[in-house]
Amino acid sequence: MTKLIYILNGPNLNLLGKRQPEIYGHDTLADVEARCAAVAAEHGMTSKLMQSNHEGQIVDWIHEAREAAAGIVINPAALSHTSVAILDALNTFDGPVIEVHISNIHKREAFRHHSYVSARADGVIAGCGVEGYTLAVRRMATLLA
Repeated sequence: MTKLIYILNGPNLNLLGKRQPEIYGHDTLADVEARCAAVAAEHGMTSKLMQSNHEGQIVDWIHEAREAAAGIVINPAALSHTSVAILDALNTFDGPVIEVHISNIHKREAFRHHSYVSARADGVIAGCGVEGYTLAVRRMATLLA
């Protein structure tokens, strides 16, 4: 059976490619989805990319992943710095979790330096642009092998 990985995205990532391209680049979330699907397929996996501007929806997807997914790649965006609810949900998930940030959050405003999600993540990729997603999928393949 093919292993499914969830790729979860938080607030404002629906505007990827349009919002602050000097920070986040010109690639869209659809571009990221296509690249991740290709890399997942190279490793005998499938991926399901989802995005929400609502914290509760992301928590619901993490709960769903408990039964459906082998691993989670998550870019919680601004919720990284505020959401204990997402951390608590991730703590109920038994598979590997890789946290992704397009920008280097440690070179940005001080409030972005802390991520609640990092306390649960098996790996954190930051500052690699949207390539961080495909790096995460490759790492997930290693962790699930």
